[in-house]
Amino acid sequence: MSNSIKLRGLLVLFCLVLSIVSLAPTFMKDSLPGWWQDAFDPIHLGLDLQGGMHLVLGVEVDKAVESRLDSVVDQMESMLRDEDIIFKRIERLSGERIAITVYDDDAAAEIDALVQEKFPNMEPMTLAGDGHYIQKCYRFSDKEIANIKDYAVRQALETMRNRVDQFGVSEPVLQRQSDNRILIQLPGVKDPQRAIDLLGKTARLEFHMVAEKADPQQAVKGILPAGTQLLYERHVDPRTKVVKEIPLVVFKKAAITGDLLSDAQVRIDTRFNEPYVAIDFNSVGAQRFDQVTAANVGKRMAIVLDDTIYSAPNIRERISGGSAQISGSFTEQEATDLAIILRAGSLPAPVKILEDRTVGPSLGRDSIDQGVESVLIGAVLVVLMMLLYYRGAGLVANVALTLNLLFIMAMMTMFKATLTLPGLAGIVLTVGMAVDANVLIFERVREELRFGKSARVAIDAGFSKAFVTIVDANITTLIAALVLFQFGTGPVKGFAVTLTVGIVASMFTAIFVSRLIFDLFLDGRQVKKLSI
Repeated sequence: MSNSIKLRGLLVLFCLVLSIVSLAPTFMKDSLPGWWQDAFDPIHLGLDLQGGMHLVLGVEVDKAVESRLDSVVDQMESMLRDEDIIFKRIERLSGERIAITVYDDDAAAEIDALVQEKFPNMEPMTLAGDGHYIQKCYRFSDKEIANIKDYAVRQALETMRNRVDQFGVSEPVLQRQSDNRILIQLPGVKDPQRAIDLLGKTARLEFHMVAEKADPQQAVKGILPAGTQLLYERHVDPRTKVVKEIPLVVFKKAAITGDLLSDAQVRIDTRFNEPYVAIDFNSVGAQRFDQVTAANVGKRMAIVLDDTIYSAPNIRERISGGSAQISGSFTEQEATDLAIILRAGSLPAPVKILEDRTVGPSLGRDSIDQGVESVLIGAVLVVLMMLLYYRGAGLVANVALTLNLLFIMAMMTMFKATLTLPGLAGIVLTVGMAVDANVLIFERVREELRFGKSARVAIDAGFSKAFVTIVDANITTLIAALVLFQFGTGPVKGFAVTLTVGIVASMFTAIFVSRLIFDLFLDGRQVKKLSI
């Protein structure tokens, strides 16, 4: 036996052993040692096969523009005071506008210069006044508004991805769609409502000082001091677990925001044996927290999440460590989910659920059974056709087909690809295409045998002459599969993945494995007639 045959045989044997080893966790998960299961993942099933959740979320991008305008209002107010520019008030108006009311033309000119220097993306609007006051109006340019909305969707997608990663879902799908929508597919989710709560919560964390002199009962009737707002404190009775909402008046301007957080972890209060969320600020947040607590000793600070007060502790002393805690009679699951969304970051704008579908595992099992059945029927028909038409050579093609299916499944596990229902359709198509290269080779061999050439010469000529045609046909199909993968959505990508892997595997088995089997059969023999 020549060295070439030995080396090729060892390569095929190595690929075969590697495929069996990588597929073992899929079929023998409970009987394998832990290190084996850690080294090789089982085949991941998609949403349509495993069951799970299909969500389409809409990002309210107009709220992101309003939030950005509120931030600009705060910055402008600080700058105007720093520059000693006298003004009556600054506020955000409807229609995505900011209005600054001043007393004279000189102050108006100074504000124009300041806005042009510090906020070049803002455009002046029509000057308004009533004889006593001058109102300067500004708005974001159309390009800036488009950028804010686009960034809001991209940031929401990234925040969702961080939350899903910490939620522990295997092979999730998160994609941006048109009209500011985000598609989320979560295979294998056992608690759909928890996933919805986790993904849909804005998680805007803020720290507001409590307006101690304001009367909450008057605030409920709509009588509020200027610069304050009415929120409700969430209080859970530790015995009955009944949730009560207590009105509380806080200052509108947040002393600290959740953007300055660096970490959030669940801890257990040993006194009451209840979980709470411990938060740590980054260096900027720690400094700001130190300043706020030092200036407000003896006063109450409300911890607000999505306009709900979770606690309003009294500041007994200056806090310099940059740490705080959020408590509110949480269950362990609630505390864990709150820590997840705080670590992942708040959404730049609220989201609403536009579509919510839950796929049951029984439907997935039916799809798997029907898909496997279709693959087996297709494979049996191809095997019988090759045996009847090409006889002994057809047996070689069938061995290559079997290895082809084995290599496809092994590559999907090694590349951590997800098997979907369209992916099963791609495997069925690959079964038919897998013997296509063998058909081209066998017809070339038959043609050479008709010319009276020997079996060895006919085999050599058949493989060499069909090689270019096989490569050309498969490369063009591979390009189409890659385009489908790049620009297609979830189901189309699932089809493209198996088709791509199938093309690579079929080229290897048809050109390399089939030739090796023929060379093993012809090595050292004088074969005058081939069964083809």
